[in-house]
Amino acid sequence: VISDLMAGLTDVLGQGLSHSFYPVPQEAIGVGSAFEGWSPRAEDVVYQVLVPLSPPPGHVFHLELDTAGMAQRNCRVRVELLCTCSSGQLVEDVLCFLHHPEQELRREQEPSLLHTLCTGSYLDVEKTAQWFCRFVRLAWMLLPQSCRWRLTLLPSRRSCRVQLSKEKESLMAEMILGVRRGDSDIFVGSQPSAVGAASTTWIETCAVAEAKFFSHISRRAPQDSCHCKCLQLLSLLGVGLSSYTLKTVLMHLLSTVPLAGWRGRDFPWRMMDIMEYLLCSLQTKQLHHFVIGNERFPGEISLPSDLRLAEAPNLFQQLASDPNAHGKAVQECIHLLHG
Repeated sequence: VISDLMAGLTDVLGQGLSHSFYPVPQEAIGVGSAFEGWSPRAEDVVYQVLVPLSPPPGHVFHLELDTAGMAQRNCRVRVELLCTCSSGQLVEDVLCFLHHPEQELRREQEPSLLHTLCTGSYLDVEKTAQWFCRFVRLAWMLLPQSCRWRLTLLPSRRSCRVQLSKEKESLMAEMILGVRRGDSDIFVGSQPSAVGAASTTWIETCAVAEAKFFSHISRRAPQDSCHCKCLQLLSLLGVGLSSYTLKTVLMHLLSTVPLAGWRGRDFPWRMMDIMEYLLCSLQTKQLHHFVIGNERFPGEISLPSDLRLAEAPNLFQQLASDPNAHGKAVQECIHLLHG
């Protein structure tokens, strides 16, 4: 249902924005636990999709990344106007923003992206999310799903959150907007950021690369592979740690334990492996990011060279500086392991 909805929205939005200078939405990509196959509770699932945005004619995006060695880096998307009147750059029915008189531009065509969704020269996350939500509301009325489902837009400053409902059924979806880094599977996205972050701050995300890793594993693993069941159960049990931490541990083991060892009958042993790996990581206060700086990461999934060669960030960096939280996590992990 969500995939069909996104395909329809992308098509309608693409047609509706074809003569404007707003970002151009591309085919949505399913990310997160629901699309990776390990959602712990079916009734609580939020179907998360990333909607890549391309620059409109006469514009180009430049990503300015924060070089701090963190698991998630901040980024700004600088918008620059391109000359469309020079040889090879001519765009039909588009006046050049750089070389046509301002009066003619105002009279003949829509304003540039710099004058609509930007703050200064940078694409504004909040303005872009609000614009996208407005278009989703309008586009919804043109989709066949609107005859069967009721769409409710939910409050969100940096993404488009919707609820679809009919009779006793209800689905929640979150559309995160993103700009691709080159031709890689790494994006900068509009997901929630730290409190106080500027509205021009986008967050680098490996969500698409991780979703592709799960697809890569599913194609090669035994038909009765238990890897998703392991993560489902661990997420339900909890350990005082985020589901992303547990997912990272599982991904590390999937790249080291042969896939033939993940059959249904191996479930108890793989659960023990995961818990022992997690306990060891907690005790040493070290859990490396799975995508960044990982030599084992599949080459078929495209990463920027700086991420492949980077030093892997430690996801337990904050835990290491909080003795109380660290001690509690270790004790909970030991208790669960022995249980």
